[in-house]
Amino acid sequence: MQASSTSTASNTPRLALAALGVVFGDIGTSPLYAFKEAFTGGHGLAVDETGVLAVLSALFWAVTFIISIKYVAVVLRFDNQGEGGVLALTALAHRLALARGANAGLVIVLGVFAAALFYGDAVITPAISVLSAVEGAATIAPEAGAWVVPVTVAILVGLFLFQQRGTGGVGALFGPVTLLWFLVLAALGVRSILATPAVLAALDPRHAIAFLVADPGKAVVLLSAVFLALTGGEALYADMGHFGTRAVRITWYGLVCPSLLLNYFGQGALVLRDAEAIANPFYRLAPDALVAPLVLLATAATVIASQATITGAYSITLQASRLGFLPRVRVLHTSDTERGQVYVPAVNWLMLVAVVWLVMAFGASSALAAAYGIAVSGTMIITTLLALYVRTLSGGRSHGLLPVALVAFGLLEALFCAANLAKIGDGGWLPMLLGIGIFLFLTTWKAGSQRLAEQRRRIDIPMARFVAEPLREVPRVAGTAVYLTSDPSLVPSALFHNLKHHKVMHERTVFLNVVNEDVPRVADEARVLVRELAPEIFAVSARFGFRETPDVRAALTLAAARGLALEPLATTFFVARASIVAAPEGLPRWRRALFAWMTRQSESAASYFHLPPNQVVELGTQVAL
Repeated sequence: MQASSTSTASNTPRLALAALGVVFGDIGTSPLYAFKEAFTGGHGLAVDETGVLAVLSALFWAVTFIISIKYVAVVLRFDNQGEGGVLALTALAHRLALARGANAGLVIVLGVFAAALFYGDAVITPAISVLSAVEGAATIAPEAGAWVVPVTVAILVGLFLFQQRGTGGVGALFGPVTLLWFLVLAALGVRSILATPAVLAALDPRHAIAFLVADPGKAVVLLSAVFLALTGGEALYADMGHFGTRAVRITWYGLVCPSLLLNYFGQGALVLRDAEAIANPFYRLAPDALVAPLVLLATAATVIASQATITGAYSITLQASRLGFLPRVRVLHTSDTERGQVYVPAVNWLMLVAVVWLVMAFGASSALAAAYGIAVSGTMIITTLLALYVRTLSGGRSHGLLPVALVAFGLLEALFCAANLAKIGDGGWLPMLLGIGIFLFLTTWKAGSQRLAEQRRRIDIPMARFVAEPLREVPRVAGTAVYLTSDPSLVPSALFHNLKHHKVMHERTVFLNVVNEDVPRVADEARVLVRELAPEIFAVSARFGFRETPDVRAALTLAAARGLALEPLATTFFVARASIVAAPEGLPRWRRALFAWMTRQSESAASYFHLPPNQVVELGTQVAL
């Protein structure tokens, strides 16, 4: 359970710099909108010393407990062979549960729902981040306010159009730009704090506690606004596998956390001096001559933060497909050296439509802030529960206080979640509706796939019987036939359709089962398992991790070292494609229709498994569900 240390003493500085632009992009842009949201709108807090110190006090201790302690110090320990994120944690919990004979059904449901909520965060983050940055132009020229939405849409369209080119071209710029961003955050904050050092009184937690006790009604506003400063915590955990825990921790404690807190306190000091600055306290921290460069820097920082969230959505989609919750989707790797840089066209264009609609429908970052937080708080709670479950299953007496700490974190996050639920009527319904919709998609595909497998088990002939009584009288043709099968204990239906239509078998038959493991990657030496079932009849298992692209041709080249050498030009791949029809007691009509639609959208097996297009024969079958 200890995170793999991919960073060494020699390359930790390089990894820490790179992590700035990916791991901390989301949480690093929160100062643009988080502090001011506590004081804006019809239910905002009074802009006075009591309110300012209460917000800053709650913000400081929330960041300390939830991000610095829970995520960076504790949750980063719960990795799945170095990979983080709620789906990787779900896979780890599922594997431990199966190993100990425990029921993992609820674990899967929670993990999948958290992954569904992540998409809500992935859509809202680019919209609110870029909007809040571009709104700074109105600080320079109020008449530019009419151009905020068009400029934001143009930036976002350009960002999504760029995705197909990959992040490698600008990746080298992400770290340095974000480093400059955090240094500017700190410098602006320190300058303002020196002018009003009394703001440091907010370090005393009694300011937040006294406010919450004295005015419980306003506590909801305070907590929901403070939570906006925590929204990048889950992304921090999901991206840990790219850089290792050492680089993430050094960067957070050494630069990111101090810079963020200094800026928040600087905004509070500014508002104590001038209550009218609450309209846009971030940009008013800067001298007038530097506002324009600050707008440009903030826009660049928010684009980088959006890039990290979009990439996270690609990764979640890829992992969900590997774990059987989505059909095969077209995934393009955009880098020859970085395996994590992927592009999923379908997700990209759907997100673009959703993000542009959000910007045009809400029009301002303050309006979008009401929709932000619910999805993230729900994901945080589920991550805490899964970490507690994994810790319980792991046993042992070390870190005996860890379960107690996780319970405390869960209770605190439940408090934030309750506060965010109060915003459902103001836009909070959006990520919840989106999360529930995606959850139905994920679980429908899983349920339909399981029913499909059950149908095939009832129809198809057991492999043991076929091997015991091979079809010796069937004419043979030269070459090798490779039949893809999802269940190695059954003869694939494609074989019988081939016999029915062509009346022949090949000299050599290979039954290939692609296994998606719930680990990130599989070593080449463990990739392929070859068994000879009968003379010239072989069973091959090709194993891939959920972060890998299943390249069947590359895997089969490894079979030569295990006694099965295939001649590429003499090999034909046979795959079956199911057509869904109604069964008397099958899935509900709406779910069957949804599953059938998802099946039609699924990428073909030939493309998904990287099969040579001119050596594939696809045979259709009807399955009643």
